[in-house]
Order: sequence, then C-alpha cells, then structure tokens
Amino acid sequence: MAEMKPNSVAVFNSNDIYPISADSTLPFAQHRDIFYLSGVDQEESVLLLFPDAPYESQREILFLRETNDHIAVWEGEKLTKERAFQVSGIRTVYWLQDFHKVLNEMMTYAETMYINTNEHYRATVETETREARFVKWWKERYPAHNVAKSNPILQRLRSVKESEEIDLIQHACDITEKGFRRLLGFVKPNVTEYEIEAELAHEFIRNRSKGFAYTPIIASGNNANVLHYIENNQQCKAGDLILLDVAAEYANYSSDMTRTIPVSGRFSERQKAVYNAVLRVKNEATKMLTPGTLWKQYHIEVGKIMTSELLGLGLLDKADVQNENPEWPAYKKYFMHGTSHHMGLDTHDYGLLHEPMKPNMVFTVEPGIYIPNEKFGIRLEDNVVVQEKGEPFNLMRNIPVEVDEIETLMNE
Repeated sequence: MAEMKPNSVAVFNSNDIYPISADSTLPFAQHRDIFYLSGVDQEESVLLLFPDAPYESQREILFLRETNDHIAVWEGEKLTKERAFQVSGIRTVYWLQDFHKVLNEMMTYAETMYINTNEHYRATVETETREARFVKWWKERYPAHNVAKSNPILQRLRSVKESEEIDLIQHACDITEKGFRRLLGFVKPNVTEYEIEAELAHEFIRNRSKGFAYTPIIASGNNANVLHYIENNQQCKAGDLILLDVAAEYANYSSDMTRTIPVSGRFSERQKAVYNAVLRVKNEATKMLTPGTLWKQYHIEVGKIMTSELLGLGLLDKADVQNENPEWPAYKKYFMHGTSHHMGLDTHDYGLLHEPMKPNMVFTVEPGIYIPNEKFGIRLEDNVVVQEKGEPFNLMRNIPVEVDEIETLMNE
C-alpha cells in the first residue's frame, strides 16, 4: 500500500477452480498474490486495498464466498468472517455478493485502479484467468479511471523474503531431503522412474507437504538430455544415471532440488569426472550470488567457468571457444539453460532480473552438462538465500551432493 499512487485502489482475485470435463476439476491452487497479501487460501475470494479511502474500514476489505451448513457438509468448512479476520488480520469482511456494490462506492472516491496482470518473464498464459476476466469487466465498467499495474510492486515485494518465508522454504527443503535420502536406499537396477516418483510422493505427503512443488522430472539414462522430461515411465538400467529434479512444497512455498545418482550405486570414472565438473561450477556460481550482482552479468561469468570445465573434459577445444558466436557461446552446446532463478511461493518466483540482487532473495543454483552422445546428463541444484555480506546461505546444505556421500548411502 505504501507503494501505491495517491487515491488509488488495488484488487486481487483468487484463481478459478479449473474444469477437466463432466463434473471433474483440477485441485484448487490459490493465486500466489492474494495468498501473499492476505493468507487466504480459498476460491472465490477477493482482496481490495484503498490506502486513502475516506473511512478507515474501507482501506482493507476482504470478500469471501458466503458459507453455510450445507456447504460445510458437502465441501468442507469455509472461512467465516471471524475466521477470515484471524487468518488475514483484515477486519472488514463482506460476502462476495456485495463486491460490485462496494467496489462502485470505492470507484467514486478513487482516481486510479491497480490491475494485477501477469508479467512474469516465463509466463505464457492462454487460459483466461479469473483475474483477467475481472480486468476486462472493470475496464468496460469504469473507463474514466486511470490504470496502474500491481505487478511491478509485487515483483519487488515478493522477491525479498521475510524471515517467516525463509523458514517455510527451509521446511520444504527439509522435507525434500527426507525424500531424497529415502531414494538412496531404494534405487537399484530395473526400478522404474514412476516407482521412484511414488517413493517421493509418499515421503513428502507423510511429512505434511501437499506433494511436489512442480511436476517431477525423473530422467534415467538419455532421458536426462530432455530438459523437461516428465513422462517418468522408463526402467532404470544398470550403469545409467538418474537425473532427479524433484522437490516438495510446504504451506504453498516451493523448494527446487536436482540431484543425479547412479542406478547401480557407483559412478563410472567418466560419470564421476563430469559430475564433479558440474559440482565445481555450482559451488563457484553460488559464491557470486551477493548483493548488487546483476543476473545477466552473473550468467556470463558462470558461462566462463563452465567453458573451462568443458575444455577439461574434452567436450570443447580451444578452436570451439575462439570461433564461438557471442550470442550463443560454445558452452551452450552442453549447458543450454540458465543457472539461477528466483524461488518462493512460485517455483520460478517473482523478481525483476534487470535490478541488482538484494539480501534475503532466494535463488536456485543449477548448472548442468548434457551429453546425448554418451547417453547421460547431469544437473545439480540447491536453493540459497542472499546474505548482507559474504556467500549465500544454502537451504539444502544437509542434502547429500558429494560423490562419496551418495555412493556410501546407496551401498549401506
């Protein structure tokens, strides 16, 4: 609210419950913005903020679907007005049927409306969301008002984490650790990728996670060279590696881990050499995540480290580097994705990449080397918190990553 223009209103909508077909729906997942601002994790909820409203009771208003005994029996208990205040700290709570009437009054006082459009750099949204329908309706109903954007404010707010948020991400990482340690004693030749997924799901849910923070990637052998391989339906063969990009959520906060392990419990010498090269890149890249660092420049520096490692592995030679296209450097043949992204309520979380890094931002660090000709790929990924001074704090510091530790745990 402190960042809003004078005499302005901002509205935030819950997500829809999305239909599949017949009477089937996808499980409800709350829009992260209204959850971040209010703590309300319920469909058909609306948050209205009006810092300069003429009456104090109008400055924060929550609208909820009206509940009753019938709904409680068929769908489960929904928020009452009293419970909504306990959850959100917002005293003024109306039922949703009063929204248009209350909004109309607020519009007579206000000059500017903040609409909440999705401007995330990875967003490709074809489905019309509840938020998008509201924006379309509002523009038709109130064409004389000025329009402003909530997203740049939220990008800055959400990218710098509160201590409570870091605690929740840490808890999600700790649940992920339990799942990974469980796997190290489970994986053996001829196990299937989906059996590994089932083991993880079991461990996550029994620790009060709702499950995976994102669609899990369990890619054995050459499947690891498909960056977003999600079929998870192949048998894991002796001698192969398994790339596991898998992590738990907790209280709507994500963790995001990648580890690569040997099906047979031992890395070959070649696999070990490539693995340790990726690990060295990860460790050096992590040290660069400090206040003031620019994301684009950071990736250029990581590319230099990766180039050196690929030369050492014989995957590149000096001529490849000397003749490289600056727009697509030679190392990109084997490491074609970015090294880090913001993380939090969304796995690819909010954060303005053209602005310098700040303390308490949370980033992934996830270099990889992918070698289709040798039928394996290796990626390693941790989640770290940028500190005021020095290297970032690794939220996955307790999750095994060294070759010796992984081999020992797999052969106990």
